[in-house]
Amino acid sequence: MTKQPSLFLPHGAPDLLLTEHPAKRFLAELGSRVGRPEAILVISAHWESPRLALTTASTPETVHDFYGFPAELYEYRYPARTDAGLSRRTIELLADLGYAAEADGARGFDHGAWVPLLLAFPEADIPVVQLSLLAGGTARQHFEIGRALAPLRAEGVLIVGSGSVTHNLRALGPEGTPPPVWATAFDDFVAFGTESGDWDDLMHFPDAPDSARLAHPTPEHFLPFFVAAGAGDTDHGTRLHRSFSHSSISMSAFSFGDGALAA
Repeated sequence: MTKQPSLFLPHGAPDLLLTEHPAKRFLAELGSRVGRPEAILVISAHWESPRLALTTASTPETVHDFYGFPAELYEYRYPARTDAGLSRRTIELLADLGYAAEADGARGFDHGAWVPLLLAFPEADIPVVQLSLLAGGTARQHFEIGRALAPLRAEGVLIVGSGSVTHNLRALGPEGTPPPVWATAFDDFVAFGTESGDWDDLMHFPDAPDSARLAHPTPEHFLPFFVAAGAGDTDHGTRLHRSFSHSSISMSAFSFGDGALAA
């Protein structure tokens, strides 16, 4: 059984699937670089719960949790089945940290989960379990949650945090427009902290650095990063990809862990 890395991936706008963006090409090539995991545990920015929760439907629905996009986007499906064993193991590991995770048999895969997975693993033949963020949880809490989940990697589970290093929808611009200074500054701050292993500095988010509040008016799109970083259980990570979408949305991707991918 191959030890898996932990990844933080961008999911971008849902219409990433319809573009020729560099991040789409990166995600489409990622599956062959990772290999075939036994299962995938994905944490998306688009599911926050007062208590940690897991998808437990046998084949969760593909949720089109967006509006105003081309009709063809609503035809996409990601029919991956879940893995009851992975759900139980995740619940056990979280319980050791003091978190009672709930089973959610009605929850489907939101676009933060299925968009990057559809690109990286298009056959949808690898079991997938989605774990929620902790509503109101801090960066440090989510890093600790990732630390608790780290043993799954040695069991062949690929851990994926899905979000964005910058996410300010009020600052979107035409595709191809150069990113604003605050977006590149925060993206560089995250890359430097990751590659130097300065987790404590990163966990001041969202109070620091000065660009953090502009990069994230609300924190949920960056919190999956901390789960992925914690799950890496190592002293640093690697940036795998950098590009920007709609001017200000960072599409940077990172790998963590002793099984991490090379840039």
